[in-house]
Amino acid sequence: MRLLRIWPDNTKIHFMGLRHFSFPLSAIMSIATIVLFFTVGLNFGVDFKGGTLIEIQAHSGVADMAKLRTTTTNFGFGEVEVQGFGNSGGVSIKFKSQPGGEEAQKVVVQTARAALEADYDFRRVESVGPRVSGELVQSGTIGIIVAVVAVLMYLWFRFERELALGAIVGTLHDIVLTVGFFMITRIEFNMTSIAAILTIVGYSLNETVVVFDRTRELMRKYKAIPTVELLDISINHTMSRTVMTAITTSLSLLALVLFGGEAIHGFAMVMLAGVIICTYSAICISTPSLIYIGLKLSGQKDKAVAGA
Repeated sequence: MRLLRIWPDNTKIHFMGLRHFSFPLSAIMSIATIVLFFTVGLNFGVDFKGGTLIEIQAHSGVADMAKLRTTTTNFGFGEVEVQGFGNSGGVSIKFKSQPGGEEAQKVVVQTARAALEADYDFRRVESVGPRVSGELVQSGTIGIIVAVVAVLMYLWFRFERELALGAIVGTLHDIVLTVGFFMITRIEFNMTSIAAILTIVGYSLNETVVVFDRTRELMRKYKAIPTVELLDISINHTMSRTVMTAITTSLSLLALVLFGGEAIHGFAMVMLAGVIICTYSAICISTPSLIYIGLKLSGQKDKAVAGA
């Protein structure tokens, strides 16, 4: 029985030549992300901004968005964000945090129910006060920083210095581009988004470790071939596994994006983008960065010493 081969064996593609395009592209995207972060910012959800989120479903299957905006604005709770989702009359309504703590947030929900319950089903209600949202921001930030630092420390002890630096470059690159995806798409950034970022960090680490483990094996086997050629061989040897992992993971996430519902749509979208970013990064960023970091084989080092 012949096995299915998604990627041909013994390919000899010159992947390192892509660095002349991938490095400038990633630099532009990273700089754009930093600029957007300080100018536009993330679309923080109720978890981090505080306030009340209500998701409703029209009984008729069609929501009157104009009437909803007028009605909710007339409640007198300040700025209101009304957005439709799905194809069956789903609406998301966000009220900003009200002075007065939890009791004030309950008044918002009670007022909305009294005005809208006749025509809409209330599917989801979340209220977060300003104090709680501030604590969540602090806890979420600390969690991300601790996790990233732990991953970077693992990479530093897991590999030789040059390989560790390359893996660190790739991981940080993936985090930056993922944050950029949040800002470009305006997907709501909430506690679930932190879980998505940490999952992407793990996926990025997995992709990098697979390629760099093969690189380290080949460094022992080939003592004096050019670094560029060695890195090309490493990626070609692991490309079948990389393609298989990316395709199977992407298909699962695509199913969640299409059929998973509004509750996990944002998470699935970010994860799908993260898989694409991490796969691109392992091939076009972290591995080629070893050339500039100065990875040398033992035979090359011996020649350099002899020449000196």
